[in-house]
Amino acid sequence: MTGTRKEVELIRSVQALLKKTLNQTVNQIRADREVKQTLEQDWCDKSQAYSMDVQCGRYSNQSMDIQNHPSSLQLQEHVSMRDSWVRFSEENVSLARREEQASVELRRLVEGMLGDVAEDLRAQCAAVEQAFTLRCQQLGEARARLEQHLAQILEETGAQERSIRMLRQALHDKEAPMRVAESRLYTRAQRPNVELCRDAPQMRLVGEVGEIFSSMQALQDQLSAARGSLRELEDTRMALEKDLSCKKHSLMIDEQKCMSLRTRYPTVLALSGY
Repeated sequence: MTGTRKEVELIRSVQALLKKTLNQTVNQIRADREVKQTLEQDWCDKSQAYSMDVQCGRYSNQSMDIQNHPSSLQLQEHVSMRDSWVRFSEENVSLARREEQASVELRRLVEGMLGDVAEDLRAQCAAVEQAFTLRCQQLGEARARLEQHLAQILEETGAQERSIRMLRQALHDKEAPMRVAESRLYTRAQRPNVELCRDAPQMRLVGEVGEIFSSMQALQDQLSAARGSLRELEDTRMALEKDLSCKKHSLMIDEQKCMSLRTRYPTVLALSGY
């Protein structure tokens, strides 16, 4: 069915779209995790630095844990400048905000896409179910017409079989008169000498045999025609029965198998991922 093929094509296109969107979502999650790890690392460093500054602020001349560190005047090689320190934190925050905004936009896009896809799939599902309903109705009507035609053919077949039996009986009934007439002709053909003449009884017997033969020939022609018609009726009956069987099988597949399977078609919420 055209509707079913369209539904399959739609599902395949939806699958491709969902796969593409899934890859985008996975990449976005990976980027979010990387930003999260960067922010956590930056926060951890700043938390430690803050604790150290708090500790330094508590040092006084009376502190018991202070001591000389002559090497502390030397700057380490990896020491950053204030501008780079500020820029580093701002870049991390800016990157996090960008990824957050990208995640929000992608989530909004995914939700809208899932809603549209669910509506499209359900709309196509409704169209397919309507096509199935119409097809089942057409098959039912075709089956009813075939059954009616088959009943007529069976009735005509019975009538033709009765006609053939009547014609056979009529031919059988003609055989005895033919044997009588031919026997009379044969017997009269044995008359001696001049008695073997074509008199009125002889001529009447010849005419009678001709009439019976013509009648039997006509009955034989009718019987042959009736048999030919019966064969045609039998061929028509077999074709109708085959077509009727196909229609019943097709209707069973559409109604009992396909339609029953479609009752388990997911709802819009299920197709939307809820």
